[in-house]
Amino acid sequence: MKNEKSYTELMKAKKMNKKVSVEAYMMNVYVQMIIDESLFHYHKNLLQEKIDSALDANDPSLFQLLSTKYKKFLNDWGVSA
Repeated sequence: MKNEKSYTELMKAKKMNKKVSVEAYMMNVYVQMIIDESLFHYHKNLLQEKIDSALDANDPSLFQLLSTKYKKFLNDWGVSA
């Protein structure tokens, strides 16, 4: 019998492969969470800066438009204002 593995060895190998697969999946989930968090903060800060600029420029219509976008943005992300 050349290179034949026992049932126990095969099951151990299968379990190890499954564990590696689960760990890789979880790593992908964590990476995606970090990317999502970074994008959220980037876009939130960008909108806040534009709102501040509209206030500084005393432009009520632009302020209203950006405020509406900001509220929708927060709502889309499930964050209360």
